[in-house]
Amino acid sequence: MNKILTIIATEPNKSNAEKISKFLIEKKLAACISLKEISSTYYWDGKIETSNEIEITIKSIIQNRAILINILKSKLSNEVPQIMLKEYETELNYFNWIKCNVN
Repeated sequence: MNKILTIIATEPNKSNAEKISKFLIEKKLAACISLKEISSTYYWDGKIETSNEIEITIKSIIQNRAILINILKSKLSNEVPQIMLKEYETELNYFNWIKCNVN
């Protein structure tokens, strides 16, 4: 099967999101990371809050799941970081590209 791991996390600080992305790419833990500015609305301490954040979408191999979660927990600045994971079946060429660019 041609399955990859995609993780979506959020970070309020754009500079930190960029540092996390570069770190994961340099360590060959991810093949591609997309950053997108978003606005989030959520409950926090019993109140409705709205804030601007950076959505971080990480594409990697399934075997990197645990290490990526641990790194994100240590580097994301939210008290309760968003770390959502999903496995996707991909087209063979994209799958092979991912595998060639991560350890």
